[in-house]
Amino acid sequence: MPEFRHDPVQKRWVIIAIERGKRPDDFKEKNNDIPHVEFCPFCEGNEDKTPNEIFAIREKGTKANEPGWKIRVIPNKFPALTSSGDLNREGLGIYDVMNGVGAHEVIVETTQHDLHMGDMPLDHLFQITKIYRDRILSLMENEILRYVLIFKNHGKTAGASLEHPHTQIIATPITPLTIAQELTSSREHYLAKERCLFCDILTQELHVPERIVIQTPRFVVLAPYASRFPFECWLLPRFHSHDFTRMEDDELREFATVLKEVLYRLKVCLGDPPYNFMLHTAPNPHPRPGKPDYWSTLEYDYHWHIEIIPRVTRVAGFEWGTGFYINPTPPEIACKYLKQVELPQV
Repeated sequence: MPEFRHDPVQKRWVIIAIERGKRPDDFKEKNNDIPHVEFCPFCEGNEDKTPNEIFAIREKGTKANEPGWKIRVIPNKFPALTSSGDLNREGLGIYDVMNGVGAHEVIVETTQHDLHMGDMPLDHLFQITKIYRDRILSLMENEILRYVLIFKNHGKTAGASLEHPHTQIIATPITPLTIAQELTSSREHYLAKERCLFCDILTQELHVPERIVIQTPRFVVLAPYASRFPFECWLLPRFHSHDFTRMEDDELREFATVLKEVLYRLKVCLGDPPYNFMLHTAPNPHPRPGKPDYWSTLEYDYHWHIEIIPRVTRVAGFEWGTGFYINPTPPEIACKYLKQVELPQV
């Protein structure tokens, strides 16, 4: 029988359509690749076709904006938000408006045009995660910016317009609604119980590990109880931490190891599906005018994590009309398939 399951973080209900029971092969699609283009602006040798780099890891002796790089960070050529100007908040009757000030950057992850993140050498992926940490810290120096989101679109269905491996960063002067709901749920839980909501979820999941995909000394990957989508995964630290940027290098290396493994398992299990991942971490803690205690419990109640969503089903009319999601693969079943994937010999 189908089940309604409640997500205590987003306060939403999900329908787990158990009787549909879709297997990994049911989600494998053909011709989902991004159309081939003769010219890729992210490939080595085409540096003059992108904005000047903000940061790069390079071979010794090579110059900025020329070949010889390993990882580049550049402004998005077609940014969703502009990095200059004032917000100029205004009220237009019942409506509010402000200028689209923020930041939009691209991390070009590698010179290899078709290298999947799950197949990257660990040392290389570790360097990428260090850039995640450093860019968040750098952008949060701007007090106007309330939130920095790091996200990856892999594949056409997931919203990628270029095949070349890359991650995007968008910083906004507003805390996004999804994050705001997580923050509210976390704070309410902490004020009621003096415990972190995500830590309580982890305690329960580890006690009955039917939805645990990976666990290491510091990290866990789980298929969330109220998964919105088939094979959805969350990657969380086992230790309480509200801020991704607080991690030391040894923790980041272990994080990179786990991220690489879960993406590899999804790739093999589902036939290299399109996917999105989003890093949810603490907002900019700079005090807000009129709300001096706005983030007073943040260090205790919030818990950073990455949400990974394979784009193997479509959101249609029922979902848009109700806010419910219908998931045809229970997370317990998805977890079993993911754990069956054999990892490559190191």
